[in-house]
Amino acid sequence: QVQLVESGGGLVQAGGSLRLSCAASGRTFSRYTMAWFRQAPGKKREFVVAIPWTGGITPYLDSVKGRFTISRDNAKNTVYLQMNTLKPEDTAVYYCAASPNPFSTTESSFNTWGQGTQVTVSS
Repeated sequence: QVQLVESGGGLVQAGGSLRLSCAASGRTFSRYTMAWFRQAPGKKREFVVAIPWTGGITPYLDSVKGRFTISRDNAKNTVYLQMNTLKPEDTAVYYCAASPNPFSTTESSFNTWGQGTQVTVSS
């Protein structure tokens, strides 16, 4: 099983960019579907996007389409979330998650989670 550590969060003005990273321990990272979720204050955690180990990328959360990009580097055991044109409504704790199931997209289907990284977008 992998362990996950997110980084890259912070405070940014609207219109700015951040790149989140999620570093995974373990030798089987390349066989895990990796995903990003986020949870805004007072709201449920929501799925943003996943990148299955079998290839391809799931559809993005509608509100981030065209602005966020997920990628992975299996040689570095790291998954990234490039976030551009950030909006105040993107403010949330962003979580990285891992699943051995290539079809995982729901919160309950991911069995390994990072501690989260705070992203705050000021208007």
